[in-house]
Amino acid sequence: MSKQILPVYNKPMIYYPLSVLMLGGVREIQIISTPLHVELFRALLGDGGRLGLSIEYAEQPEANGIAEAFIIGAEFIGDDQVALVLGDNIFHGPGFSKMLHHEASHVDGCVLFGYGVKDPERYGVGEMDEQGRLISLEEKPAAPKSNLAITGLYLYDNDVVDIAKNVRPSARGELEITDVNRVYLERGKARLVGLGRGFAWLDTGTHDSLLQAGQYVQLLEQRQGVRIACLEEIAFRMGFIDAAACYELGAELSKTDYGQYLMDIAANNR
Repeated sequence: MSKQILPVYNKPMIYYPLSVLMLGGVREIQIISTPLHVELFRALLGDGGRLGLSIEYAEQPEANGIAEAFIIGAEFIGDDQVALVLGDNIFHGPGFSKMLHHEASHVDGCVLFGYGVKDPERYGVGEMDEQGRLISLEEKPAAPKSNLAITGLYLYDNDVVDIAKNVRPSARGELEITDVNRVYLERGKARLVGLGRGFAWLDTGTHDSLLQAGQYVQLLEQRQGVRIACLEEIAFRMGFIDAAACYELGAELSKTDYGQYLMDIAANNR
């Protein structure tokens, strides 16, 4: 079973990174997974048309590293700039959609997102100057130069395809995304955007972090009465689908709180 199919509280894990792309205005998406698991995502999401998206699928036969995504997806990317988000990362915070739109419209090289952590030695760590330019990038440093961990969300110009093709495998035999980012750093074309206080970045790669993420989502949804990473609502709010389509998607799940929520959203915004 792919962990990205597992639920984080009340929806599949993959809904959370997909919501990030949608909030950034991305409607053309390629999901890359193993040959064993790619059909699970196709069964769940189809071609994305019901959400006003265009979703394609590609296989990564072996775990050759994150950067291989740009080689696998080269034809899909074409001449465009591209966003990459890891399937087990959750982002949530005020003004996130506005931030993503702003950063996506100013991509000259690569844009990385840093999150302050108390144990930066466990992560890739970025250091930025006052203009937001990335001035150093270290992988799990013994003496970190900042507390900004590099998150699993990346924006790139089209050069990333050729850069990824020329990256050599690391000691563990993978094409490392950090090596791609270092090329941009050497070119002076890497920016680091800090995600400030009040923002949440969760990596659900372990059993404990998966449980913690579910509890976080449960608490916010029950206290605030709104849904996090509700793809149907985001599609409606972003103008990808209309109120009637949103209501229809909710009606299919009318016996659940999730479906009732969608129907209420659509009915109150016709």
